[in-house]
Amino acid sequence: QVQLVESGGGLVQAGGSLRLSCAASGRTFSTSVMGWFRQAPGKEREFVAAITWTGGNSYYAGSVKGRFTISRDNAKNTVYLQMNSLAPEDTAVYYCAAARSASIVVQVERMYDYWGQGTQVTVSS
Repeated sequence: QVQLVESGGGLVQAGGSLRLSCAASGRTFSTSVMGWFRQAPGKEREFVAAITWTGGNSYYAGSVKGRFTISRDNAKNTVYLQMNSLAPEDTAVYYCAAARSASIVVQVERMYDYWGQGTQVTVSS
C-alpha cells in the first residue's frame, strides 16, 4: 500500500502563488507515475499535471501549462506542484495520485491506484 498526504493549500489572491506538496509513504517503490488532479464545486475531477519518478517526464493540462510546474524529490518521496499566476477558476480541491504502472494515460484518473485526501485551494478575485 501507498499513503499520500497533500499539504500547502490555502487562500490566495488572484495572481498569487502556492506550492502544494504530496508526501508518499509505504511501498513507494511500487509506483511509477505521480499525478495531480483537481475538483471544483459542481464539476468532475480533472487532470492537472503528472510526473514520472524515473526520468522526471512531466505532463500538463492545457489550462495550467506555463503557470504550474510539477516536480519531484525522489529522496524525500515527495511531489510538488508550484502554482503561479493563480486565477479564481483554479479554485478546487487538489488531489495527489499515484500509479503503479508506467504505461498509463496520465490524464485518466481511473488509471491511478492510490489517492490522497485532497487539499483545498481557494483563489479570490
